Amino acid sequence: MANKSAHKAKMRDTIVREASFALRSKGLNGVSVAELMQRAGLTHGGFYAYYKNRDELVAEAIAEMFSGTGRMLDASLAGSPPKEGLAALLDFYLSEANVRNIEKGCAIPALSSEASRMPLAARRTFEEGVQMFQTRLAAALRDAGCAEEESLARSVLAEMVGALTLARTMQDHTAAVAFVDSARADLKKRLGLT
Repeated sequence: MANKSAHKAKMRDTIVREASFALRSKGLNGVSVAELMQRAGLTHGGFYAYYKNRDELVAEAIAEMFSGTGRMLDASLAGSPPKEGLAALLDFYLSEANVRNIEKGCAIPALSSEASRMPLAARRTFEEGVQMFQTRLAAALRDAGCAEEESLARSVLAEMVGALTLARTMQDHTAAVAFVDSARADLKKRLGLT
C-alpha cells in the first residue's frame, strides 16, 4: 500500500511539473488534459485518478510555478549583501537565458495576460504568487536602503515582467536580448546597483 501511495504521489508530481511547463509555453487554453497526460507518460483516462477536474490541476500547476519562483528568489537574494542580491536577481530575470526559457521561467510573464480568465482557484493562486514576489522584492529593496519599498517593488516588478514579456514577443532574438539588457541596466541604475 505504501508503494502504491508513493507511486501515485510521484505520478501526481510528474503531472503537475509537465502541466506547469505546458501552461507556461502554450497558455491556459493551449493544452488539453490528454496532451498533459501524454507529456507525463500516462493515458487521458487516468487523469481522474489524480484530479477532480482540469481546474484543480491548473491551480496546482500554478502553485508549483510560484514555488520555483520562490526558489529563484532564494538563489538570488539569500546569502548575499542586499544590493548584490538585487543585482543578481535582475541579472537572472532580465537575461538572454530567461528570454528563451519560457517553459521553465516565471509564471507572471507567461500567464499574466490570462489570469483574469483563469478558474477562481487558479486565479487566487496566481495572485498569491504575484504578492509573494512583490513582498520578497520589497523586503530586498528595504534591506538595500531604498525608500518607499512597497511602491518601488510594484514598479520594479512591473518593469521586470513587462520587459521580459515584450522581449519574448520579438522575432528578432538580437533585439529581444538588447531589450532586456537595456531594461536591466536602467533598473540597476535607478536602484543604485551599478
